[in-house]
Amino acid sequence: MTILVAPDSFKGTYDAADVAVAIARGIRSAGVAAIEMPVADGGEGTLDVLVAPLGLRLVLSESVNPWRAPLHASWGLSESGVAVVELARTCGLNIPHAGSRDPRAADTYGVGLQIVDALAHGATEIIVAAGGSATTDGGLGAVAAIEAAGGLGDARITVLSDVRTRYSRAAAVFGPQKGASAEDVEFLARRLDEARIQLPRDPETVDGSGAAGGLVGALWAHYDASIVSGARYVLDALDFAAAANSANAVVVGEGRLDAQTAEGKIIAEILLRCGSTPVHAIVGSCADHAERHQGFADVRIASTIEDLCAAGAELARSLP
Repeated sequence: MTILVAPDSFKGTYDAADVAVAIARGIRSAGVAAIEMPVADGGEGTLDVLVAPLGLRLVLSESVNPWRAPLHASWGLSESGVAVVELARTCGLNIPHAGSRDPRAADTYGVGLQIVDALAHGATEIIVAAGGSATTDGGLGAVAAIEAAGGLGDARITVLSDVRTRYSRAAAVFGPQKGASAEDVEFLARRLDEARIQLPRDPETVDGSGAAGGLVGALWAHYDASIVSGARYVLDALDFAAAANSANAVVVGEGRLDAQTAEGKIIAEILLRCGSTPVHAIVGSCADHAERHQGFADVRIASTIEDLCAAGAELARSLP
């Protein structure tokens, strides 16, 4: 009996690796083998998940946070010239900041600086993990940083995203979770409409162009960036299907299981790839009746490391 443990992060609480370790420890305590495979969907934690499968070494660079305060953040580079830049490390919602966290002032200049640093290190392909941003600047900050350094050259960009929202809708859909009031959302929406005019081509018809507050649309418009599912990219890189097929069961996890889980999130993609292998969920919280339409063998609630460990042990003991 072998159980594959493949959780996402419990955002703002535990990273995916910590969750996987805790659940696996509980499973092993019940005498069952466990394989840890933490996952991510293009948001927080994506860089850590891709280090091993892409053969990345971490590079620490100087950058700025969404309000232009200096910070140091890592990105990854492979020997073949593939760079992975995780937006959440410079422009994420959880980035520390001593001053006002004004959603109108937040911009993506910091992620642009990391892209520039990747180019300076010889990167020819740049993977931008775009989830979890605190910004709604239409990507103009990142473009300004890249253009100030001479542009992208012959390098190409691929963006990992898990949303389908289009450019002009970024403020209305994501603004409130970034601290934007109703007045802020109206202001940001107008600014996105104005930003569209500045771009070399209109991203409005492109699904996912509103991800990261419009950053994805700006990278598409300026640099012909490819937009791909973060969940699919990560699971392909990890060769998840092979691991799932050789396991007797799979455990997934995230901070909250709700209706959005099925909307491009990595758990939905995992369910599609598991075939007849049963999938169990261990989550921090669960919306009413959410488990009924997710296709899980069962759902357990665990919000602390101790609870995650106990849930893993309970799951292992329940299997035939």
